[in-house]
Amino acid sequence: MMNRTHVLVTILALVSAPALAQAPSGGGDIAGSATVKVAAPVTGEQVYTQVCQACHMADAKGGSGAAVIPALAGNPKLATAGYPITLILKGRGAMPPLADMLAPAQIANVTGYIRTHFGNSYATPVTAEDVLRLSPPKSAR
Repeated sequence: MMNRTHVLVTILALVSAPALAQAPSGGGDIAGSATVKVAAPVTGEQVYTQVCQACHMADAKGGSGAAVIPALAGNPKLATAGYPITLILKGRGAMPPLADMLAPAQIANVTGYIRTHFGNSYATPVTAEDVLRLSPPKSAR
């Protein structure tokens, strides 16, 4: 006669066997895998969706809760490209500095995106060189 522990071990082995048999051997990027590698965002829309949208919302209208997140939609402060570039680089209030997380081209792309979407029509192009001019020195980060 089996004891209680033996029965539990047998049940656990039977229940987990199908899952173990389906586990990917290479890990990551396989359907059903627990590890997913996401490509680095390149376009302004991709950067906004992957980095900014969690706080500023899909409609860029911001929100409040643990912090007040300003709206980017219809925001006249975006008329001058240096304003959003500086905030993205250095952060302010609840906005973290992203200079070490995003490349100058990514910052330029997302700045251009928010300035031409969400009811904004500030079409002057933003370049990586514009971002580099406003970037803090490496030692100040």
